[in-house]
Parts: sequence; C-alpha cells; structure tokens
Amino acid sequence: LGRGPAAFTATDPPAPVWVPSGCRGAQGRFAYKLLHDLFANYSSALRPVEDTDRALNVTLQITLSQIIDMDERNQVLTSYLWVRQAWLDAHLTWDKDAYDGIDSIRIPSSYVWRPDIILYNNADDHFGGSMETNVVLRSDGHIMWDSPAITKSSCKVDVSYFPFDGQRCHLTFGSWTYNGNQIDLRNRLDTGDLTDFVENVEWEVLGMPATRNVITYGCCSEPYPDVTYTLLLRRRASFYIFNLLLPCIMVSFLAPLGFYLPADSGEKVSLGVTVLLALTVFQLLVAESMPPSESVPLIGKYYIATMTMITASTALTIFIMNVHHCGPGARPVPPWARRLILHHMARLCCVYEVGESCKSPPRELGGRAGRGDAGGPGESPGEVEVGTEAGGCPRDHCLCHHDGLLRNIGYIAGCFRRHRAAQRRTSEWKKVAKVMDRFFMWVFFLMVFLMSVLVLGKAA
Repeated sequence: LGRGPAAFTATDPPAPVWVPSGCRGAQGRFAYKLLHDLFANYSSALRPVEDTDRALNVTLQITLSQIIDMDERNQVLTSYLWVRQAWLDAHLTWDKDAYDGIDSIRIPSSYVWRPDIILYNNADDHFGGSMETNVVLRSDGHIMWDSPAITKSSCKVDVSYFPFDGQRCHLTFGSWTYNGNQIDLRNRLDTGDLTDFVENVEWEVLGMPATRNVITYGCCSEPYPDVTYTLLLRRRASFYIFNLLLPCIMVSFLAPLGFYLPADSGEKVSLGVTVLLALTVFQLLVAESMPPSESVPLIGKYYIATMTMITASTALTIFIMNVHHCGPGARPVPPWARRLILHHMARLCCVYEVGESCKSPPRELGGRAGRGDAGGPGESPGEVEVGTEAGGCPRDHCLCHHDGLLRNIGYIAGCFRRHRAAQRRTSEWKKVAKVMDRFFMWVFFLMVFLMSVLVLGKAA
C-alpha cells in the first residue's frame, strides 16, 4: 500500500476475493451427500447408543427470558424460556475431510432422536412443548438443540406478607419415559442463565439456582433423575403501597376524627359507616386477587384490624351520643364519674368551658350552682316573708302577702329551680360526652398509628 499510482487509500473498500464457481458449489453438493449418507439407515425412534446397557448423557441448560404472568389466585407462573439440550448421537458421526471439511450442519429436529424432557409441574391444559427448531449436528456426533418455550408451571404462592412477599417457584425438568439407567440428565450450570432476562414491572428476580435430584417413584423401581430450577422472586411493592396501603392508612386516620365532630351535627355515625364501607371495598379488591387459602395476607390483616377498630368506634359514638342527648329527665352525674371524667379526664384531654383553659384550677362543680338556685329570682317564700316583715309592711294592709299570691310565687320559684337543676344536669352529661369523645379520639389515633407501624415494621 502507498506505492505507485494504483495505491489504495484507507477509505477504499477491499477488493472482493474471487472464488471459482466450482468451489462455491462444492459445499452444497457435499452437504446434500452428507445428509443422504447420514440418514440412509437412521431411525429417530431408538436411543442412539452403541451399548444399550449404558446410559446416554443429556445436559440441560435453561435461560429465563421473561416472566409473562404470575397468577396468584390460580397459582400458575407463565414464563418464556430458552431450553438448551445437548447429547451425543453415536450413529450420526462422519469424517469431515471426506465431505470437504464440513464440521457441522443444521437440520430439522424431527430428523434425529430427541430426549423426551418435559416440565413435570406443567399447568398448561394444552401441554405445549418446545418449538420445532433446528438442531446443530457436529461431526463427532454431538447434538445441540436450542428451542424457545412458553411454559405454565404450578407455583405454590405464599401471600402471608403481601404486598411485601417473595415467592419460590420451581421448574422441574426430566424425562417422562426413560429412567436413570437409560438417560443420565444433568444440569450444565449450577444456575439458570439470566443474562438475557427482560425486567418485569411487578417481580424482581433474585436468582435461579439449579439442583439435580434422583427420585424413585412408587410406580417404578428405577431411579428417575431430574433438574429443578428454583426461581427466586420478590414483589415490587410500590404499586400496592400507593394504591392499597396508603389510602387505607389515610382512611384509618380519618375515622377517629368522628369523635371530634359535634354531637349536634348528626354526621358522627354516618362518617364511621362511610369509612367502614370504603375499607370493605379495599378488602374486596385484595380478596379478588389472592388465592382462597388459610394464610391471610398482611394487608388483609391490617384491613380487618382497622375495620374492627372503626366498628368499635362507631358503637362507642352511638353510646356517647346517647349520653349527650340524655335530656332533662336524666339522673345526676354519679360522684365517681364527676370526679374521674369531669375533673381528671377533662383536664387531661383539655376539655374546658368558655372562659376556662387547660391551666385553670378545677372549679368545684355543683357548689356555685346550688347556691345560685337559692338566691335571686328563686327565693323561697320564707325568705320573702322574712324580708317583708323586716320592711315593716303590716300584714293586714299589704296585698302582696295574700296567700294566693304567695302560693303562685312559690310555684314559679319552684319551677325555675327545677328548670335550672335540669339544665345543670343536662350540661354536665353533655360535658361527660364531650370528654369521652376527646379521650376516645386520642386512644383511636394511637391505635391507628401503632397498627400502621406494626404492619410496616413486619413487612420490613
């Protein structure tokens, strides 16, 4: 290069190599002759060994290409696999020098004997096997058969920690008719090939170890070897966290606010029932996708616990509303309830009347009101009479001291005292209901927080 006027530059294409036409056609003629010579007296029905008492070694290698679907309810894993099988056919050997150096040929797999390796835990109703792809036949008799297959295998699904669960799905391959004395099945590698795996949006593949097992079944006395690939899967929980778990947590924190609603609003019970119905819908969504097994999913346990808590809060709300609307005919607040609820719990929950605060000293209930009933407009007839006598009004010349008028004034004063006593009892019962509302609101807030922390902690 670089010498003379006919020199090539670096950008010039290389000159094509000229091959005589006879040499180009020689490979094709020898390939046809080789195919005719190999299969002239060959039968694909018999096991290709020189000694029928010796086992034929078959190696198996599985490449996981894609996880198509994981049906948790029916416990079926649909996967796309590349299955590679290799064995030695003693009847398909040739001298490559006698056939113009042909070392390997590719022929349809139906031409040669093939081991009946199937998936033992197949869950497909059609029993679809591998595709009829070509096999690579070498001059020393080694055959390599690569075929893609879409398999449906049964997989025991454990949803105890759903949606933070992991699954172990087994793919067991073995010969259906040949025992271990006829075919010695072995795995080529200690693990499945994941180099060409297409990432799945729902499942993360952690590994695919392979183990060889030799099992003697009850039907036969001969051993049957198989190769089991264990697919280790872990669920990607982001979708379920944002669509099932977080809405449930938010609805759960909304439920205790029903205790904060005023009792006169009429929405306390309806809020609890609405939250309960919302959680029931979420529970049904989870139940539709889970298998009907005895193991309850973790999120299902959280739903059930939350629904139980909301049911209890609704029942307590009904009881507290009954206390709030007890009416003027109710009995006075018992001393123990007055001391426990109106004194201690009221200050603990910061429930106070207008003009009071959490730091105000406790007011003696009943003393001031009792004194107010005796004075003012509700004075007794005796006090009026004493005051009249002190004023020096003569009984015989004052019309205000007539017996009928005194009886009417006494009746009015008694009604006023009874009305004030009823109002005092009603206000006390309303305050009891308000204190109980605030107390249970904080209790249920704490329960929701603890349940959420326990669920997330157990999942982690």
